[in-house]
Amino acid sequence: MHPQVRQIGIGDCPICGMALEPETVALTDEPDIELANMTIRFWIALALSVPLLIMVMAPHFISNIYGSVSDNVMRWFQFVVATPVVLWCGLPFFQRGGKSIVNRSLNMFTLISLGVGIAYGYSVTVTFIPGWFEKLTGKIPDIYFEPAAVITTLVLLGQVLELRARARTNSALRALFDLAPKVARLIHEDGSESDVPVSEVKKGDRLRVRPGEKIPVDGTVLEGSSAVDQSMLTGESMPVEKQKGDKITGATLNGTGSLIMCAERVGADTMLAQIVAIVGKAQHSRAPIQRVADSVASCFVPVIVVVSALTALAWGLWGPEPRFAYALLNAVAVLIIACPCALGLATPISIMVATGRAARAGILVRDAAALETFEKVDTLIIDKTGTLTEGKPKLIKLVTFGNIDEPHLLYFAASLERGSEHPFAEAIVRDATNKKIELSAAENFESITGKGVSGVVDGKKVILGNAALLKSMNINVDLLEQKAKPFRSEGQTAMLLAVEGRAVGIIVVADPIKSTTLEAIRLLKQEGLHIVMVTGDNSTTAQSVAMKLGIDEVEADVLPVRKAEIVKLLQQKGRKIAMAGDGVNDAPALATADVGIAMGSGTDIAMESAGITLVKGDLMGIVRTRRLSNAVMRNIRQNLFFAFIYNSLGVPVAAGVLYPFFGILLSPVIASAAMAFSSVSVITNALRLRRISI
Repeated sequence: MHPQVRQIGIGDCPICGMALEPETVALTDEPDIELANMTIRFWIALALSVPLLIMVMAPHFISNIYGSVSDNVMRWFQFVVATPVVLWCGLPFFQRGGKSIVNRSLNMFTLISLGVGIAYGYSVTVTFIPGWFEKLTGKIPDIYFEPAAVITTLVLLGQVLELRARARTNSALRALFDLAPKVARLIHEDGSESDVPVSEVKKGDRLRVRPGEKIPVDGTVLEGSSAVDQSMLTGESMPVEKQKGDKITGATLNGTGSLIMCAERVGADTMLAQIVAIVGKAQHSRAPIQRVADSVASCFVPVIVVVSALTALAWGLWGPEPRFAYALLNAVAVLIIACPCALGLATPISIMVATGRAARAGILVRDAAALETFEKVDTLIIDKTGTLTEGKPKLIKLVTFGNIDEPHLLYFAASLERGSEHPFAEAIVRDATNKKIELSAAENFESITGKGVSGVVDGKKVILGNAALLKSMNINVDLLEQKAKPFRSEGQTAMLLAVEGRAVGIIVVADPIKSTTLEAIRLLKQEGLHIVMVTGDNSTTAQSVAMKLGIDEVEADVLPVRKAEIVKLLQQKGRKIAMAGDGVNDAPALATADVGIAMGSGTDIAMESAGITLVKGDLMGIVRTRRLSNAVMRNIRQNLFFAFIYNSLGVPVAAGVLYPFFGILLSPVIASAAMAFSSVSVITNALRLRRISI
């Protein structure tokens, strides 16, 4: 499995010989052509190999079982039975082995094709010209059609099991697609309704979602309210209340209410389609630890070929009689048992299973490297708004100064903030709308990142932001700052408003802390993570929130560029940094960190900059990701250890080092069974990740 290899159409990897997999996960239950092909070859090989094995072994248990049947007839019978097994059932192995030699990239199929080919070719030669061997050695030597056929059958069994396991790694994603509805209820312009295929839904269409139906595409609620089961995305079973203006996601399940929605993301743009694309890409990405296996495998096969040749030479020169038979069998056993398929599977199969398991828990892993690196992270940097808090602030207090009253204070602030997409702006505008205040359009609107906004409302210059912004424009804010302190000490955000160069009031907004944040912080600290809160909010508010949550280190009044600088400074001190955020202003820091974690409730640019996205968007997702990362890396190390130890012990035994001391030899058939068992063990160990609790 070498994800860097890409080509148009099906085929085999030129490096390892394994079948290339499609980059995108199939959305239908289309048959796996390679699995079907290998399965047919396996059953035919099994049907022919079992009688062949019984026929060869029978004389060891029942003497003179074949009576007067000549050895020559027995040789030809074995040839007829074994030939279809080796040459047709085992054809893929010879094709891949040949390609490996042509491409100068020796792999496990090189060893399989050499081992089976030598045993079969030697036996064919003995069968066709037995007289030549009789003149040369004084007798007709034994043939080895049975080991060649049985080895082919066992290798085919290993391939079938491996292909089935690889197919199962995508089951989590296919299960999500099975939840997606096939039709949508379209509301036409004349008010009539009809069912249409979801594939025909266009952006801007009005759709009706009846009680108990699945939401067809991503969009916004226009009318109605209901509780929506989002467990297929977030892993959380508790339904979420949705009402007019709320976003809803395709394939989630509507509760008892009726909704009319506007389609906004359809086809490949839906959240579900993006999840599958992200996870599919991650499943084919390479974890850095894979380089260990790659570097070993690159020189492993040539070394094994040399060891096999030396084994044949040693047994041929110094072994007991029949020397040639011992030389052949032990050389073939070395080639077969040393196949590095378990080594090649150790990392990719674990990554594939883990990313599928993560998707079911609402964790989207963009790249395997992020999953590996997260295990080594010792410092977590988190934004406040939308990460520790709900990200849906509410206006809770208006404080006036001078002759202005509260309605006018709110009028100026909301009219100005209509041009901003900041959550605080939405809270202010929403409160003004609820109070039936008619707003004006702001002219010359300007957003000063990390400080506030300014513009002209009704011909008057209006500024809303922090003290630094107003001071930079020579506005006296000393008295307002005194009045703002009590609110900030409670963790609330107090923004200052100035009209025509004079400070006139305070807008107090509170963003509630998420219910899961406190427990998540506790668990992360138990994991040994040092937590740093970095926020653009003022120091008083930030310190208040940090105190409530038990966060020791706080960086407040931080601009977006400064967030990335803080990440770099900590990295220079030798820290492994994970950065969690949800906004556009977090994107530079997310990209700079060793692991960027985007909250799924945030912006698209934040998700694009991060290696991991939490669909639900709360810190418990980081706790789960840490647990998953630990489990995956432990699983990969177990696989690599098993593969390395297996080959380290198996090759010397196959070469016959125990024979002088204990009289033990490893037949090629046992070697092939052991080789298949090693791959199955790695696959089985990796599949345990599907059931881990995170």
